[in-house]
Amino acid sequence: MTVLDMNTATRHALKARDQAHLDPETRARVEQAVLDVFADREFHRVGLIEIARAANVSLQTIYKYYGSKEALLFSSLDSWLGKLSHRMIDHLQGIEDYKEKLRKVFWVVLDFFEKNPKVAQLIMSSVYINTWRKTEAYQNRPLFGAFMGVLGEGRARGVLNDQVDEKILLDYILGVLGRLVQMYIHRGQKKPLTAQANVLFEMLWRAISKPSESSAPRTGSR
Repeated sequence: MTVLDMNTATRHALKARDQAHLDPETRARVEQAVLDVFADREFHRVGLIEIARAANVSLQTIYKYYGSKEALLFSSLDSWLGKLSHRMIDHLQGIEDYKEKLRKVFWVVLDFFEKNPKVAQLIMSSVYINTWRKTEAYQNRPLFGAFMGVLGEGRARGVLNDQVDEKILLDYILGVLGRLVQMYIHRGQKKPLTAQANVLFEMLWRAISKPSESSAPRTGSR
């Protein structure tokens, strides 16, 4: 880690500590304002004063607790994705069958973005990935921890493809989910994605489940 990275990490930690002192009602208004405004316009077209007005707070409050437009956006996005991780963990309670557990993960993500389409719109219109991935919020440990926990269990039980790294399996799942949600929003579809969740999941399952010995590719074959 460079000195610049350490300074950036320190600033983020301090701002996170400041946000902990922001009363929940005000923070909720700020996060809703971020969602409403950034989902509708690109990042560079949004001014902090617009967020302050929409949240009914002073511009000074935004700077005090968030520091910058980037920090405000990523902090709010982290909060929304945190709600997804909590829902996922809650829905997984009591499910013993592994395939059904992964099916539930798939359904929860689709259901979350159906009910919160502005979160997907915000990511598509205002989030610069190269900037986001340098922040603590990008890792969202609760969310990705839940994903990796389920994938690790599948590998341990011998039901998921073990010929690639678990992160590749995660890429497959997130790639499919991301594309489905993106095009659902882009096409303005009215029929809920969850109505087709089982069919869509079975298509994904065939791609990531452990192949039978007869269908597995032979090492060194030409």
